[in-house]
Amino acid sequence: MTGMSTPTASGEGSKQRYLRRLMNYLSAEGLAKSYGVNQLFRGLSFGIEKGQKVALVARNGAGKSSLMRILTGQETPDEGIVVFNREVRLGYLSQDNNLNPSKSILDQVFSSDNAMTRAIRNYEEAVMKGADTGPAHDEMDRHGAWSYEAKARQILGSLDIHDLDRITGELSGGQQRRIALARVLIEEPDLVLLDEPTNHLDLDMIEWLEEYLGRSGMTLFMVTHDRYFLENITDEILELENGLLYRYKGNFSYYLEKKAEREALEASTREKELNLYKRELEWARKMPRARTTKSKSRMDSFSELRQRVSRRPEEEELELEINIQRMGSKVVEFHKVKKAFGTHPILDGFDYVFKTGERVGLVGRNGSGKTTFLNLLTRAEQPDGGKVVVGDTVVFGYFSQSGIPLKEGQRLLESVREVADFIPLSRGKTITAAQMLERFMFPKHMHFNYVEKLSGGERKRLQLLHVLMKNPNFLILDEPTNDLDVFTLAALEEYLLQYPGCLLIVSHDRYFLDKLVDHLFVLEGGQVRDILGSYVDFRDLLKAGKREAPEKSKPPKPKAAEKQGRLSFKEKFELEQLEKEIPALEEKKKNLEFQLTASASDHETLMRASDELGLLVAELDEKSLRWLELSEKST
Repeated sequence: MTGMSTPTASGEGSKQRYLRRLMNYLSAEGLAKSYGVNQLFRGLSFGIEKGQKVALVARNGAGKSSLMRILTGQETPDEGIVVFNREVRLGYLSQDNNLNPSKSILDQVFSSDNAMTRAIRNYEEAVMKGADTGPAHDEMDRHGAWSYEAKARQILGSLDIHDLDRITGELSGGQQRRIALARVLIEEPDLVLLDEPTNHLDLDMIEWLEEYLGRSGMTLFMVTHDRYFLENITDEILELENGLLYRYKGNFSYYLEKKAEREALEASTREKELNLYKRELEWARKMPRARTTKSKSRMDSFSELRQRVSRRPEEEELELEINIQRMGSKVVEFHKVKKAFGTHPILDGFDYVFKTGERVGLVGRNGSGKTTFLNLLTRAEQPDGGKVVVGDTVVFGYFSQSGIPLKEGQRLLESVREVADFIPLSRGKTITAAQMLERFMFPKHMHFNYVEKLSGGERKRLQLLHVLMKNPNFLILDEPTNDLDVFTLAALEEYLLQYPGCLLIVSHDRYFLDKLVDHLFVLEGGQVRDILGSYVDFRDLLKAGKREAPEKSKPPKPKAAEKQGRLSFKEKFELEQLEKEIPALEEKKKNLEFQLTASASDHETLMRASDELGLLVAELDEKSLRWLELSEKST
């Protein structure tokens, strides 16, 4: 990377040139990258100007990660240059996080070496150690760091980052990912490069991040598979396809519309070229050996036409057609299942009977017990109380976050043949392991590649292939969308819409959940709320202050339970008042949070707002808990 400014037209005045340099944050000119004989792209040129929010989409293996590494200086292009405005501060969130495992969270998130961050670090350390905060308080005053510190606390809290003295190396990969994201946001760079920013965030955090980036003034360039994120954040989408870059001035829905128009036009053009090629081929075969100058020119044009026609459009798509095992009437039953880790309850007397063909989404905050729920379902873990009964005909297919174990030195085809040489399809057909690989977008030239060389998205596809080859009739997908491109996701969704077995999905991809599930299990501190409808419907109800959505019909309770559950007149009145007060409190909380992110210079006002927010959150939690108690009693 260089700090040079971009060239401008010679006719511009000095003021116009200066303004243009300020607006132009990044310019990429003529970029090319190959690995051996595999050319990813050539002649890529684009720019990013102040205030733009740009996303890059492409199929797995098309070169998204390579382009991002070139932009950040981690790789050198074979050709071309990347130019950054020297006055622009750059922030980068990589998939590797790039954190020092020996440092504390505090040192990580305030790692910028400037007077303001040093003041905040000193103040936070004094507070955590219970030392005299007077000198640190004065230092904060001198550098005007109070608004910066208040905003940092709001970001850390929204990403569930606490205990700032903890050592980074002791944390999970997901926690480290959130720390890396918080660090980028706290530093408030002018231009932010984000590589899959929603990975390892729960749904609440993704919605917060979406809102935060949407109202921020930061200029963004990001790679993400989250289609709601693309819809709600981006104002421009770049698509890398067949080594070429296509630019769409709009969000995701606009991109889909214009991409369809472009492909229709290209198909029409290609058909015309094919017809012309047939005529030219016929002429070439009949042409006499004694070539004239005119015929030589026509032969040159014919060669160019042949090259254009021989370039196959990127039509490779995931083809899923696998037979599933027959399922009996008994699927999976939970009978008063209890599970806890220490004092943290996961399930507390959960009862449920799965039905054939059921499609369930499992959601909850990080740490709520989603993975434990899946382990109980598959009997990888035993409950503390109650029992889980699995039908004799149930065959689980578990697509886990950890992925399949890779054997060093094993080739792709060998990996698949370990499962089966022949795979049964529907209607009695079978295909070979090699043919199955091709259906999963692994062309023949990749079959003898080593599995450890696969990209993240390719590993996900290989894992999905391993799972489906076992013909499961109860499919469990734990964060299947990570590292998959939007095109593969669309093909996977089309297959799952036709999948006749039971389906249980854990995902932070709201689009994926909304398209595939009929109802949700929401894990909340040992309780499981069974919610009809899509995830977005559920969130809309919560945002409107209605903390309860229509539940699936349940067997009628015994008379004694009905009598015990009746509310007194006083309790009914209290419940009605809470249903009015909670939305008002949530709106007030939202306004206070906005004040804290407004970067006001008056630190006393900010501190008062921060204290008021703390009291408000406590009141809201208390009233919400009381509302939950009364609601459960009234059912």
